[in-house]
Amino acid sequence: MSIMIYLIPIALVLGCVGLGAFIWSMKSSQYDDMDGAANRILLDDDVTK
Repeated sequence: MSIMIYLIPIALVLGCVGLGAFIWSMKSSQYDDMDGAANRILLDDDVTK
């Protein structure tokens, strides 16, 4: 039962780190243009001679 003293704070810290990473990605506009990234992979930009 004494292991819970360590596991609960570790789980809370990891959860807060994940939430912080998600909030940072939302603020830095990582999810603004989801359709553009999906269509960009289909375009052939390579020029062959």
